[in-house]
Amino acid sequence: MPTSFIPRREALQRLALLVGATLSLPVQAALRGETSGAEPLVFSADQQKLIADLAEIIFPSTDTPGAKAAGVDRFIGYVVGHCTVPAQQETFQKGLQQTDAFSQAAFGKPFSELDPTQQTEIVRQLTQREKPFFLNMRELTIVGFFTSELGATKVAEYLPVPGRFQGDIPLKPGQKVWAI
Repeated sequence: MPTSFIPRREALQRLALLVGATLSLPVQAALRGETSGAEPLVFSADQQKLIADLAEIIFPSTDTPGAKAAGVDRFIGYVVGHCTVPAQQETFQKGLQQTDAFSQAAFGKPFSELDPTQQTEIVRQLTQREKPFFLNMRELTIVGFFTSELGATKVAEYLPVPGRFQGDIPLKPGQKVWAI
């Protein structure tokens, strides 16, 4: 019996729909415009570049824009820097440090200087060795992408002024999911 696979982008879209009901508290706070009340964390230029490169590996550009084009790194920087408590900020920073440590150990260069194949290998290691960091990074990347203008208009269907509510609309094969 042959196995069929769905394209990665479609899988991420479906995951985004599933994740929507179970967003972490910092992401929920960011989407509501709330902050943690703690001293904001500001990432260095190198850390921000690392966040952008990680997000692009998670959600790469294909025939549609990827995470970098959508500015997902700025979303992640804001959520982690303003909407998380200091302990979560430290965990995130440790994950960034580990990413570069894995890159240095495996390839002798920082993550941002690696080619995409090498970066993908480091991300694979992150999924196993720094799973909480990677899961957080993946969630922030998906939410950041689909709440960006590019994600909502270029990847998902977008209707700026919807008509009447119709709760059950079947999608045609190959049709994009709807932006909310």
